[in-house]
Amino acid sequence: MTSDVTGPHCDVLLAALKAEARQVALARRAGIDPAGAGEALASIVLRDCPPPAGALVSGFWPMGPEIDLRPLLHALHARGQALCLPVTPKRGQPLRFRRWAPGDPLAPGPMGTRQPAEGPDVTPDWLLVPLLAFDRAGRRLGYGGGYYDRTLAALPHAGVTGVAYAAQEMHDPPGVPAGPLDARLPRVATETGVVICGGVS
Repeated sequence: MTSDVTGPHCDVLLAALKAEARQVALARRAGIDPAGAGEALASIVLRDCPPPAGALVSGFWPMGPEIDLRPLLHALHARGQALCLPVTPKRGQPLRFRRWAPGDPLAPGPMGTRQPAEGPDVTPDWLLVPLLAFDRAGRRLGYGGGYYDRTLAALPHAGVTGVAYAAQEMHDPPGVPAGPLDARLPRVATETGVVICGGVS
């Protein structure tokens, strides 16, 4: 059985499957220490899948119990890596990005996000992507806005690494429910290691 849902009259089924999977993923994430896992994540990314020197790296400011990406962002900045953070646009649009460095002011964004308060838009070369769940085929479950799916489609040559707790992996079968417009991830870094995903077109 596959988790890819295609064909006519499947939108309602896919939405229901994703909603159910989100509840499972949120329950798995509850109770994990974001800060401790974030330190381990930083060490693993720097050792096993660091961004190329000179690449403009997009991170994200963690929301609530998301894995804490800030130790990695601070470590990349200390190594001289240029950073940016996403700016959430109106629904239906891809993300925009602005330069950011530790200490720069952040403003509240939609849905509890934090984003750079000002600055021109930039285009990242390498993205760290948040998620609620993933599987070894590279399917990713987000929060439902489709922002990263549209963004990754618009940046086909950018490097991409999902970041999550190891407990957020959904094993096959059935894995993460996905449709034809859902972007696949080539790899996911967790606090325990890097998962290289197959089935990425």
